[in-house]
Amino acid sequence: MIWAKDLPRAVTFYRQVFGADVAHESGVMAELVIAGGIIGIHGGGQGQRTWTGLNFQVDDLFSACDALTAAGGEVLRPPVDTPEEPAHLAMCVDPDGNEIMITRRRFDKP
Repeated sequence: MIWAKDLPRAVTFYRQVFGADVAHESGVMAELVIAGGIIGIHGGGQGQRTWTGLNFQVDDLFSACDALTAAGGEVLRPPVDTPEEPAHLAMCVDPDGNEIMITRRRFDKP
């Protein structure tokens, strides 16, 4: 469960960025299904920065960061390729201040 100052905006954000399906929505909360998992969003939040522990794994990390920014989120720590391995992590925040991670699956080296 995460909090949102603006519940309709939060639902729209997660639908646009992560392709969430709305399983339930009322005037005070929503349940979104993303990749088979359910995320509850409750209205009435204060919009303050809050670490959630949520991680969304995507195929294209850079495109996901672009989509997140276009939908009103912010990339706090952008993904960076290194000589050791391609970028695999971005630290982000949604429009309601919920800090999340976006990751790319790390493949084992042969």
